[in-house]
Amino acid sequence: MKRRLVTSSLALAVAVPLMAACTSNSPSSEGGSTDSPREMAVTSTNDACDVSAQKAPSGNLVFNVKNDGSKVTEFYLLAEDGLRIIGEVENIGPGLTRDLVVKAPPGDYFTACKPGMVGDGIRDAFTVTDSGEPAQVTGKDAELVKAANEQYASYVKDQTEQLLAKTRKFVSLYEAGKDEQARALYADARVHWERIEPVAESFGDLDPKMDLREADLQEGQKWTGWHRIEKDLWPPKSGYQPMTDAQRTAIADQLLKDTKDLYQRTRTITFTADQIGNGAKGLLDEVATGKVTGEEEIWSHTDLWDFQANVDGARVAWEGLRPLLKKDNPELDQQIDRRFTALQDLLDAHRKGDGFVSYTELDKTQVRKLSDAVNALSEPLSKLTAAVTL
Repeated sequence: MKRRLVTSSLALAVAVPLMAACTSNSPSSEGGSTDSPREMAVTSTNDACDVSAQKAPSGNLVFNVKNDGSKVTEFYLLAEDGLRIIGEVENIGPGLTRDLVVKAPPGDYFTACKPGMVGDGIRDAFTVTDSGEPAQVTGKDAELVKAANEQYASYVKDQTEQLLAKTRKFVSLYEAGKDEQARALYADARVHWERIEPVAESFGDLDPKMDLREADLQEGQKWTGWHRIEKDLWPPKSGYQPMTDAQRTAIADQLLKDTKDLYQRTRTITFTADQIGNGAKGLLDEVATGKVTGEEEIWSHTDLWDFQANVDGARVAWEGLRPLLKKDNPELDQQIDRRFTALQDLLDAHRKGDGFVSYTELDKTQVRKLSDAVNALSEPLSKLTAAVTL
């Protein structure tokens, strides 16, 4: 679960909460900071989001985002309504630079930074003019892109189907007070959410209801979803008031209702190569900011199940784009392959039966090795989108 209200670049047209500005951007020029009008420099600080251009021609756009602040930040390109996310790049630590590569047709947009990854964002208007270039890839590459898009859409549909089926069973057990059986199913059901987390989170109105952690609750916000039930199934040793039967029913019914909603919304969803590539990187960011720290499943300590699911989803996204990547950058493809293998080997060392050991059983050295492997994979994976779209 990302520590923010607006998430993911994978959905083409989905509603997410409005990101309100706390200050305006101050573009330094009408053109990009490089020789290409499609490349923009972005400087994010704790209280500003400076973009080097207010407009660019349609096509593949590159935002080079540097964090000059003291807080981890994120950067978004939002649609005209300020709700739909065209693309995002997250987990940009102080002093680091990351690129966001997106394909944008002509229209009005907003750029937005989110210092601290919580609270209000900082945004300003951005315009994409008509370059006259065709919006779609043509020729042999078009067949590869179409295949990747269709494959990933099928994967998302399959995962939401399995998520719905297991959620039905899980909430039935929970409502019936069969806590031991519900605990046994909890992690297994959630992997289907975690595998497509950037897609699921792109539905910003559903994500806070389904996957919000207690630590990320805003003042006055109602806590529902998986982690609310998690705390009730693995309650603290003291100071916790168990939910009543009526409260259990209300929370469980809401989770099932929201899961059905997610299922319906993903029946017709479509993707582009840049969205799939950015989504793969986004899943590794999920691991780095939550799973590898043990903060995601704070009560059940089933973080390694989530960790594996995020890696699974990133691998599927990359594999769908491999025919394009092998053609254009076989060295990068091989590097990603090796680092996926190295990370998987480390994860496999912590398997237990059909699942994994509790995250609390890992020592600091084991956690550090996992973190290092995630970072090692994240570096070449961050180049995937540019390699298959530019």
